[in-house]
Amino acid sequence: MCGRFDIHTTLEIIAKIFDVDDVACDFVPNYNAAPSQQIPIVVHTGNKNRLILSTWGFLPSWAQEARTAYSMINARAETIDSSRSYKEAFFSTRCLVVADGFYEWQRRGTMKVPSYIRLRSGVPMAFAGLYNAWRPPEGGERCTSTIVTTDANELVSRLHDRMPVILHREDYARWLNPEVHDTVMLKSLLRPFPSGALEAYPVSPRVNSPAFNSPDAIKPAP
Repeated sequence: MCGRFDIHTTLEIIAKIFDVDDVACDFVPNYNAAPSQQIPIVVHTGNKNRLILSTWGFLPSWAQEARTAYSMINARAETIDSSRSYKEAFFSTRCLVVADGFYEWQRRGTMKVPSYIRLRSGVPMAFAGLYNAWRPPEGGERCTSTIVTTDANELVSRLHDRMPVILHREDYARWLNPEVHDTVMLKSLLRPFPSGALEAYPVSPRVNSPAFNSPDAIKPAP
């Protein structure tokens, strides 16, 4: 799964890497992004790539209350095209969730030891995501999103059996394009990222608390 991640790269660099035409939001670095928080995503609307903020925790159109989102922070790649919750978004409202890295925990005795995983290149990554403009019964609109997960690669499997789908840069445009409806092709993008392109290291157990939001969160533990 993916239950916590880090995004601290500047808007200018994000816009360049992800070919963003319209930066429609502002955000402060979040070294310990958690469900229900606002996260930056890239969407493709009006023939433009737009960077917007979204609440992490997907709410499908039929959801009647916001708390449904807390159980929908991840969508399984294997069932994404058949799930009642996600199939509509998979067909037409896919996004990139921008991240510098993510956290996973390994149980050692009674302790849960966090590790940080990032690209060896040090550049931001894009998780395959889905988003939806949810309209609550009382009116208004809220943008919500989820991160697609797949089987863990060799590196991440030492920590967890699932990992976020990290898209290859050459696949960004196809994933974002709402006119692309080839289910077989789209699902072929949702594969484990090569282990050799990633690195993982233990970090401070203070990361266990979402309140710990500091550059120290991604520093290797002593």
